[in-house]
Amino acid sequence: MLFFILKIFINILIIGLFLYGKLVPHKDKLIHPFKGYFEFFEKIFLPIFELIKTKVKPFQVGVGLAVDMTQIFILIILLIINYII
Repeated sequence: MLFFILKIFINILIIGLFLYGKLVPHKDKLIHPFKGYFEFFEKIFLPIFELIKTKVKPFQVGVGLAVDMTQIFILIILLIINYII
């Protein structure tokens, strides 16, 4: 039962990570209930992003174009944890 709840929580974090990445540029335009959800996931992910950014450099995909790997790194970790459980 505990593993089932943990799997659900990790799946919610994965969905939250996706939505967080999409909404970061528009966070000042969010309406009240969605702003609260956004801030919840921001409190979870922002400290992790800051920690990982010091270790993982952006991945160069073109001339003057790089991909921030922090979100992908966290997604991979969450997927591995979800698979193991």
